[in-house]
Amino acid sequence: MPTVTLATKVYHESQLRKINEILKGNIHELNVKITPAEANPRGWLQLSVSGEDEKIALNYLTSEFGSCTTSLEGIKKYSDLKGYIKAADKESLFVDFGISSPKTLDVRIPLPQLQAQLVDGRKIALIKIVNLYGLITNLPLEAKILSASIDRLEAELGEKQVNRYASWTESMLDRLIIVGAARGEVESVLKNAYLNRDVANIDDLGLLEHSVVCKLGTDAVGLIPKMGYRLRHATFAVFSPKRIIEFLGHDDSQLS
Repeated sequence: MPTVTLATKVYHESQLRKINEILKGNIHELNVKITPAEANPRGWLQLSVSGEDEKIALNYLTSEFGSCTTSLEGIKKYSDLKGYIKAADKESLFVDFGISSPKTLDVRIPLPQLQAQLVDGRKIALIKIVNLYGLITNLPLEAKILSASIDRLEAELGEKQVNRYASWTESMLDRLIIVGAARGEVESVLKNAYLNRDVANIDDLGLLEHSVVCKLGTDAVGLIPKMGYRLRHATFAVFSPKRIIEFLGHDDSQLS
């Protein structure tokens, strides 16, 4: 019975039931038996699949959600990986990529890398960059490994991640980042709070992480009090193109 570690994390045991429902729903037409997904010691999802269509199921799951490399030996320079923001200090953003062998190790994205990629190389404090881009704990992030050793992993944001933020900024649409809720929960809250008229779309960043795209003229920060008490287990952040542009001193013509 092959076992796979998916590039998806769970932060609370209570979330496993919802995740298992989602995973089983995605492969319900295949002739397989799937063990309930469990969280490994770092919170990454592990599950086993058996049956006639197990190869198809495993290929689908790893293609849809990605696979997590838990061993440092599997990390190569310049490889692109999906991780989850763990913490930040004044000098670095720390991202959990699931490395647990031969020891637990987080990836460090130094402040100069973030300054170069997100704020035109300006000497801006990390806390300000975190607030501008909504870089909250447990947000999925794609990064490129720059160096790897037994004691230290360093990276920069992946090209896909940087392009995503550029595209979000150019759209001029606010986004409400929601971490810790399934898509169905987000959709239900938007409907029950009569907020659908203010929302253009929901972009999935992960199984439990989403970007709610606001319609032009809607401020994402205004959605938080209307949604927050219905999603008490979730955390929120705002991505505001207007705020980013004003902070960096751009005008619209410079973004085209």
